Amino acid sequence: MNEFRTEVKELQIGQKIRQLRQLRRMTLQDLSDTIELSKPLLSQIENDQVIPPLATLLRVAKGLRVPLQTFFEEEDNQQKCLVIRADDAKQMNRSPGHSGSPQPYFYHSLAYGKKHKHMEPFLVEFDPKQTDQSLPVSHAGEEFFYILEGQIELRHGKETYILNAGDSVYWDSNEPHRLRALGTQIAHGIAVLYPRN
Repeated sequence: MNEFRTEVKELQIGQKIRQLRQLRRMTLQDLSDTIELSKPLLSQIENDQVIPPLATLLRVAKGLRVPLQTFFEEEDNQQKCLVIRADDAKQMNRSPGHSGSPQPYFYHSLAYGKKHKHMEPFLVEFDPKQTDQSLPVSHAGEEFFYILEGQIELRHGKETYILNAGDSVYWDSNEPHRLRALGTQIAHGIAVLYPRN
């Protein structure tokens, strides 16, 4: 657990959010009102007490008028080709049950550190015990998901799709959508987000 907290702190997402908010002369209340997330939750995120889910991070990025990838970049990294070794993967976890986090899962940024990227790839892990109560989210952009193992249910708009290992899906993120694992097996997949501000 301590190792996990250390990895999360290395991402400094909370610090980046605070710096961008202060740069725009926004108070926590201003940001809270803009993106309709509670002030206490935003404070917890800024202090690295809560790891924001991707949908929440997208809302924060939109409220701060920055691309999602801002939170996964290193300031001085200008590499044209970035290799992420297995030991260097940055894991992020959404804790179940806190306000504003209806979809608990784990995700790893697969291109952490690459600056000025137009898409954001993640390795995602869904635990069926924790995703059962997930709620639909929507945000500007497009998403691609490839199922590595397990079985996933995607609800997109009014449609429901059952996806198995080897299946892939590409969707418009503006439509309300949610993903959850089915059965008892933990499911893994590769997600690529192309957010639009």
